[in-house]
Amino acid sequence: MTLKLPLFKHVCTVSLAVFNLFRIVLVIKKKAFVLLLASLLGVCTGFSVPQTAVHPRDLKVEHRGIEGRITNGNEATEGQVPYIVGVSLNSNGNWWWCGGSIIGHTWVLTAAHCTAGADEASLYYGAINYNEPAFRHTVSSENFIRYPGYVGLDHDLALIRTPHVDFYSLVNKIELPSLNDRYNSYENNWAQASGWGAIYDGSNVVEDLRVVEVRVISVSDCQGYYGTETATENVICVDTPDGKSTCQGDSGGPLVTKEGDKLIGVTSFGSIYGCQSGAPAGFTRVTNYLEWIKEETGIYY
Repeated sequence: MTLKLPLFKHVCTVSLAVFNLFRIVLVIKKKAFVLLLASLLGVCTGFSVPQTAVHPRDLKVEHRGIEGRITNGNEATEGQVPYIVGVSLNSNGNWWWCGGSIIGHTWVLTAAHCTAGADEASLYYGAINYNEPAFRHTVSSENFIRYPGYVGLDHDLALIRTPHVDFYSLVNKIELPSLNDRYNSYENNWAQASGWGAIYDGSNVVEDLRVVEVRVISVSDCQGYYGTETATENVICVDTPDGKSTCQGDSGGPLVTKEGDKLIGVTSFGSIYGCQSGAPAGFTRVTNYLEWIKEETGIYY
């Protein structure tokens, strides 16, 4: 039989003869060889330890601060991503950077882990270069609404209530999927992720907004890398060929369908081995939270 081995990204082939050999070795009780074969069989039969997932905010980097990291993407053009905001969060003088999506005149959608522990957030609107936003608003943590079931990597979604924002070419909302589309898996659809940052793991940050096109994969494919406890039905994952991925500081940022321009994901996690490891990138599946967003904001389609 042939089974995928996601941890090492190759295919293992296990024959019945190998299993018989394993049984013989058990009888002989040659412990070292038994352990070797047990490890081999455990890996090749799908019992390998899943890759550890981690919030992009928590990946190690050379420089803290504004850490947006769309790896191997392209620079965005003015007005290309009018719905993204940079979110600078503060806790007792410690700062970290996330992304967010404008979904209404007074609402931004981001990741719950971005807001966890923060006292306030400064939101940068209409920026290509993060030093030159069209304008900025700062709000206290009283305006953060995390999904009630949020814990660890699950239900990683939060709303930020903001002052009223007028829309124009550089600042605009992104539409949510319709309530009728809540069961759409978006598998094999192409989508665009965006954020500020560097072009490869561990590099210095760059100032300009970047975008990358990625393909949505099935939940089962994602579970092959991260296991069923991490890659749940509340997650939407994308393939990351050629190191094209989200990374540090892109947490909370948008994943938007290329066809129809709908916000289907919020950047949540990636592999602990880095943004260019080839492992899928994980996003919170927005369609699973449309009713909650409607209840909190009145926004729905």
